[in-house]
Amino acid sequence: MASVWKDVKWLLSYMTSIVMYSIIVILVLVGIILAAYFIDFKMRDSRIETPLYGAYVIVSGSMEPIIKVHDAVLTKRCSEEDVKIGDVVTYRSLDNSYYGILVTHRVVNIEEKNGQKVFITKGDHNETIDRSPVYFSQIQGKVIMRIPKIGYLKYFLVEYYGWIAVVVVPCLGIISYDIVKLFKNIKKNKQKNKEGMIAFEK
Repeated sequence: MASVWKDVKWLLSYMTSIVMYSIIVILVLVGIILAAYFIDFKMRDSRIETPLYGAYVIVSGSMEPIIKVHDAVLTKRCSEEDVKIGDVVTYRSLDNSYYGILVTHRVVNIEEKNGQKVFITKGDHNETIDRSPVYFSQIQGKVIMRIPKIGYLKYFLVEYYGWIAVVVVPCLGIISYDIVKLFKNIKKNKQKNKEGMIAFEK
């Protein structure tokens, strides 16, 4: 029984360590992203509205199978000349059906309209091109990376049970472990003091 309890304690300690290290890594990454965002915000031209990097969770299957629902995409700000046919971009839609919504689609053609360059976009899974052409001012950035299924983590964390599972439970585990360890050390010190007193009396 003692051996089983020892294994359980080791497993709980191991799992707690993994969770805490994961949280630390996530916090460090978030801190780096926020620092980069803040530095970019302070240094960039005030006329530029889009941040250097952006991250967006995909909520539709229009880009499957390359980008799936609940994947996240990381975008980087680009110049108009950087956008080529075949690039995947995230833009703010001006279509009446999706006005103001961020859309991630592929550039399939580049045309000129009223003296301005416009980008024709299409979802890889869609049969037809998007109804409204995209002006460069709508583009938030080019997709440079896809992170599979991380959107599930976002939806999990925004719920109260997500915070309980990720933050509260590990913290309680660590506090409980530290309390048990503290009492063990107190007991051990008392035992040493008692043994020392007996040795001294002898």
